Amino acid sequence: MNAKPATSEFDLIVIGGGSGGLAGAFRAAEHGARVALLEPHLLGGTCVNVGCVPKKAMWLAADVAARLQLAPTLGFPVQPAPLDWPEFIVHRERYIENIHASYRRRLDAAGIVLAPMRAHLVDANTIECQNGARLRARHLLIATGGRPERPDIPGAALGGVSDDFFQWRAAPERVAIVGGGYIAVELAGVLQALGSRVEMFVRGPRLLREFDHEVAAQLAEDYRQSGVRLHFDHRLVAVEADGAGTGAGAGAAAGVRLRGADGNASGRFDALLFATGRRPNSAGMGLEAVGVATDADGCIVVNERHETSVEGIYAVGDITANAQLTPVAIAAARRLMDRVYGGSQAVLDQRDIPTVVFSHPPIGQVGLTEAQARAEHGDAAVHVYRAEFRPMLFALADVPHRSLFKLVCIGEERRVVGIHLMGEAADEILQGFAVALKRGITLQDLRDTVAIHPTSAEEVVLMR
Repeated sequence: MNAKPATSEFDLIVIGGGSGGLAGAFRAAEHGARVALLEPHLLGGTCVNVGCVPKKAMWLAADVAARLQLAPTLGFPVQPAPLDWPEFIVHRERYIENIHASYRRRLDAAGIVLAPMRAHLVDANTIECQNGARLRARHLLIATGGRPERPDIPGAALGGVSDDFFQWRAAPERVAIVGGGYIAVELAGVLQALGSRVEMFVRGPRLLREFDHEVAAQLAEDYRQSGVRLHFDHRLVAVEADGAGTGAGAGAAAGVRLRGADGNASGRFDALLFATGRRPNSAGMGLEAVGVATDADGCIVVNERHETSVEGIYAVGDITANAQLTPVAIAAARRLMDRVYGGSQAVLDQRDIPTVVFSHPPIGQVGLTEAQARAEHGDAAVHVYRAEFRPMLFALADVPHRSLFKLVCIGEERRVVGIHLMGEAADEILQGFAVALKRGITLQDLRDTVAIHPTSAEEVVLMR
C-alpha cells in the first residue's frame, strides 16, 4: 500500500505570487503567521512582469519620443531619432529584476517559504503541489490573477496579446489593435509615439466605455491628431495571413488582414494585437471539488470581506470580479490579513477608487461619470463643470492637442462626486484630489483653494 505524502503545516498558504498574493503573505508574516507562498512563474505577477511596470516604462519611452518631436519647434537643434528598443529593454528588464530581487530578500527576511510550483486544492485546508508534496493550513488565500485572451474567431492565433508586446524588439511599421479598453488605448499611444502607424478596431461606438464620454471623445480626437486611425462599430469576424511581417520579434504576427462582418478586409498590417479582455486563472485548481463557487466568467465569488463560499478560503485580485487594479489587490489583501490575524474589522471600500489610463496624454478619473451621476441622482441634481485648454508646452509648440478636465457635482451644496482629467500630468494630479473627493469636498472647497500657477492642476480649482 502506498504511503500518504508527508504534509507540512502552516498558518497560511498563498497560491499566487503577484501583487495581491505577496501583499497578503507579507502582512500575515508581520502578524506572526507561518506562511507558504506558491508561484510557478516570476514574482510580481502581471503587474511587475507584463503589466503596470513594463507598460509604464514603455510609456515613458514614448513620452520622451514625443517631446523629442517637439524639440525642434521650440528651438532645440536636435534630430528626433527612433528608439533603440534592445538598449531600452536592457534598462527596463534591469529595473524589473531589481524588483524580483527585492521580493526575494523580503520573503527570506519574513521567513516565508517560497515554493516555485503549481498546486491544486485537496480540501478546504490542504493543497497538493505538482511534485506531490502536501501543504496544510487553517487559511488559504487564492491570488492567481488573470490572463489576456484572444477572440474565438478564425485566424486569431495570427495575432498577439498584451503579454506578447513585451517580447517585441522593434516597432512594426503598421500595427492593428483590436479593442477599445484601457490596454488597447495604452498600446496604441505607445506604438504611435514610437514610430508605428497604428489603427484601432473597436467593437463599440467609442473608446473607454467605463470612462466619462466627453473625456473619451477628447482622447479620440487627440489620437486622430497624432495619426492613430480609429474604426468604431467594427465587427471582426476573421484574421487572414498576408505574407511575412517586418519582424518585431517574438510575439509579432506575420502580415495580416482583418475581415469585418460586412465582408470587407482591411489593409495589410505587419503586426496585430488583441486587447479584447482577460480571463481569471481559476481552471485546474480543484475549486469545484472543495466547493469554492465561481461565476460564469470563472471568477471566484467573494463577499466584501473577500471570503469565498468555503470557510477559511479567501481570494483577492484579478481572480475575483473586483476592479482589476494592482492597488486594489494589495489593499484588499492587507485588510484581509489584518482581519484574520490582527483583530481588525476594516474592509476595502470599493467606492470611488481612482484609476489612470496611461494614454497619450493620460486620463485619470475618480468617482461617478456624468452618466452614472444622472442615473443615480437624477438630472436635476447633477451639475457639471468643465475646463478645456491647451497645456503650456503644446501651446508653445503650437500643437493642437487639448486637455479636458471635468467635475461632476450633485445637490445644492455642489458636492463633488466625480473628477475626470484628460491631459498632461493627469496621472500625477489625480491622487491628491482623489483623497479630497473621498472626504466629501464641495465645489466651493475647491474654489476656496488658492491655485498654483501656471499649472494644469490649477484648472481643477478655477472651474466656474
